[in-house]
Amino acid sequence: MVSNPVYDPYQILYKVYGEKAHLKQAIADTYIEEQYRGRTVKICYGVLENNDYLDFCLRHYAQKSPKLAVRILIKIALYMLLFMDKKKYMVTDCTVEICKKLGKSGVSGFVNAFLRRFDKAEVDKALPKGEAGEAISLSYPLPFYKRLKREYGDRARQIAAAKSAGVSVRFVSKEAAEKYADRQGLKTPFENNYVYENFVRDEGYDEGEYTFQSVGSIAICDCVSPCQNLLDACAAPGGKSVLLSKKCERVTSCELHDHRVGLIEQYFARMGVKNATAMQRDSSVFCPDFEGKFDAVLCDVPCSGYGTVTENPDVKLFRAEEDMKGLQTAQESILNTCAKYVQKGGALYYSTCAIFEEENDGRIAAFLETNSGFEVEKIDSPLAHDKKKFGLQFLPDTAYGAGFYVCKLRRIK
Repeated sequence: MVSNPVYDPYQILYKVYGEKAHLKQAIADTYIEEQYRGRTVKICYGVLENNDYLDFCLRHYAQKSPKLAVRILIKIALYMLLFMDKKKYMVTDCTVEICKKLGKSGVSGFVNAFLRRFDKAEVDKALPKGEAGEAISLSYPLPFYKRLKREYGDRARQIAAAKSAGVSVRFVSKEAAEKYADRQGLKTPFENNYVYENFVRDEGYDEGEYTFQSVGSIAICDCVSPCQNLLDACAAPGGKSVLLSKKCERVTSCELHDHRVGLIEQYFARMGVKNATAMQRDSSVFCPDFEGKFDAVLCDVPCSGYGTVTENPDVKLFRAEEDMKGLQTAQESILNTCAKYVQKGGALYYSTCAIFEEENDGRIAAFLETNSGFEVEKIDSPLAHDKKKFGLQFLPDTAYGAGFYVCKLRRIK
């Protein structure tokens, strides 16, 4: 029996669109035909990466927006037509078949007619001019695309169009990396870190020979100097704590949600980390026991996540512009609170997976206005970046698809 390529992606994407599940979690929670996993994951990511353009296609041909299930099915079909070069008759037949299987025979005629009528050239002619049309064609929410244009000018389109370079794998040693030399990964500037188009997990993962860690996460850790006692204030999922445990004598890892503390502890156990402790704690709330205790504190704060859209395209679906104010409040609170935990002469690191000024250099500027006991310390990175007034800004078009920021502050009094 030939597998219908629409069904598994539909099951996953319904959880994302209908239940607000994160894509990676929806994939993990859904039974997928293993033989076709690669195809299914490609379609799910592709639909979300191109969500706004696919919505525009729908609006162009459908006078009235169909119900969610039908919208998802049509988006899957359009992605297969536009980006996978599949035959129209095949895609149409498969989509109509799933309509009937889902008990939606009544709309199968509409779906059939929509897909047979669809013409990309006709849709593209109807795109609005200027920023609005650019944002739709790039599937980048307009308010955030306007931010990009304001901050990066002509480079905004390159940033918005950037794609992930692949799966980032960090090996624990040169010997471990050499075991996987036949997989032909792209070497990054960081020790034992390679990016692969695909990387199938095997027993080496369970044995702690390697882990999946983003280039951005590794680059942030590379900017942290060796120390005796480090606080990782927003530690989940734990990758930074694991890597920093190699250069710091002791690591304390805090996480707001209790169930994620358990995940960090599992990460420590898998990677053989003995000098790190995970605990549940809200890093925006002052803890007297931590005051002046650490010679280094890393605040990898909650943020818009727009630096990770190449890996997490659902960010563009869920993150609204009105969320920004609340995020800035959280960033300010965590940074100001954790500054109290730094010993005199110690370092305070601030990082995000964001690309917007107000979350990055703007946040540091506000912090320095009310915290005269700190000064900025210069840092550098072997990974391509822009030097801002205070910190380093990494952008998706030059950093393997990753966007993030890091700044180092020194407590002087």
